[in-house]
This record gives sequence, structure tokens and C-alpha cells, in this order.
Amino acid sequence: MTTENVTTSEPVKRFRFDWITGVIFHPGRTFEQISGQTKSSWLLPILLLTLTTIARVVVAGRIKQTMMLSAGPALPPNFEYYSPEQQAQFLQAAQATSGPVFVYVFPLIVALVGIWIGWLLVGGLLHLVVTLMGGRGATGYSINLVAWASIPFVILDIIRTIAMLATKQLIETQGLAGFAPAGSDGSLTYLASLLSLVNIFLIWHIILLIIGVRKGNGLALGKASFAVIITIGLVVAVEALISFLVGKLGGLTIVRPFF
Repeated sequence: MTTENVTTSEPVKRFRFDWITGVIFHPGRTFEQISGQTKSSWLLPILLLTLTTIARVVVAGRIKQTMMLSAGPALPPNFEYYSPEQQAQFLQAAQATSGPVFVYVFPLIVALVGIWIGWLLVGGLLHLVVTLMGGRGATGYSINLVAWASIPFVILDIIRTIAMLATKQLIETQGLAGFAPAGSDGSLTYLASLLSLVNIFLIWHIILLIIGVRKGNGLALGKASFAVIITIGLVVAVEALISFLVGKLGGLTIVRPFF
């Protein structure tokens, strides 16, 4: 009579909530575990970022709508000399821009498209740069890495939402924008848009990406840092350019999509 040893393997969890705290407190060990996974694991962090972004945009929209209703539309110079028809058209347009479509729907669409498309673009670009630097990681790992390295932005959204709920005010100056020289020159405006995207959470994101690239691609610290900085630098520069152009064309404030 023979006995047959039957081994059972533990099923891989789809949602690894333990990796959230792992990325925060033990990133090296956590990214080593992520790099060993053959299945996609990006869904949980991207869903968390989506939910916190929705909460932030909704709270900001409610505060903005309240401010518009209480203060009324900003009238242009010499408004009193407009014809009654022109005044009615202006007030109607101002009322439309303070409605739910402009306050909630459009910012939500921009933010969510920015998250999902931006995440894929950053992951693909990072994989390309890392491969050119001699990395041997798979494309799927880069996609997972960018998603999990975005946990700092989840924390940033939570902090901003709590701050707006507590103060009942919008966060006007973000990142290092306050250090930009004052002026209406195009280069200064672009510099302010660029600096608004730079904060401690972006730096934290970069550090996590460097750790993850080293763990999953076998690159030295110098090459891993160069690959990540080049990737994030390009993305931030393009994002600041989009924000600058939108502000110039329409005088609108773009909702920060990914960083």
C-alpha cells in the first residue's frame, strides 16, 4: 500500500489589503512580493485612488458651488453699459458654468480619465526607459508597480478632502506654486503650474518607484533612479503644460489627474 502526498497551494488573493501598509512601511519587501506575482495586482490601488479622487472632487465642487451662489458672478468691466440682451446672455452663461455639469461632471471626467490613462502611460513609459537602461522586468510588473506606488496620492487626496471639509475652503495654492515669482508672463505661469505638481507626496512616489524598479528589474541604484526621474520628469512637464494651456485658453483650473 502506498501513500500519496497531496500538496495544496494557497490561492492568490485578488485584493491584497496588506500590501497597502506594506508599501507605506515596508516598500522593499512588498515590491519584492509584487514582482514575484504572475497575475495583475493593480486593481486595488487604482480603485482606492479613484474613490479618493471622487470624494475630493465632489467636496471641492460643493464648496465652489456654494461660493459662486453666495458671491454671485464676477461682472466684467463696464457691465452696466451692456445692452439688456447682452447682460442677460452673460448672466445666463455664468449661471450655466456654476451648474452641476461644470462643477461636478466635467472635473470628475477629467480627473478619472487622467488617473486611468495616466497610470497606463506612466507604466508603459517607465517600462520602456527601464528596458533601455538594461532592466529585465516584464511590462505587467511596471503597470503593477506604478499603481501600488501611487498609494501616497491616495493619502494626499484624503488629507486634502479632510482639510476642505474642515475649513469649508478650496485649496488654492498646491505644491511649491507659492515659490513661483509673481507675474503674468507665460514662462512664469508655466513655472507656477509646474511647481504646483511638486510636493512631498510626489517625491515619496518617486522613491517608491525607484525601490520597485530595483526589486523587479535588477538595476543598480543609479540606473533605477535615472529611469524613474526621467519618466516622472517628462510626465510632470507635460501635465504642467496642459494645465498652463487650459488656463490660458479658458481661464479654467484643471483638476490634477494622476500626480
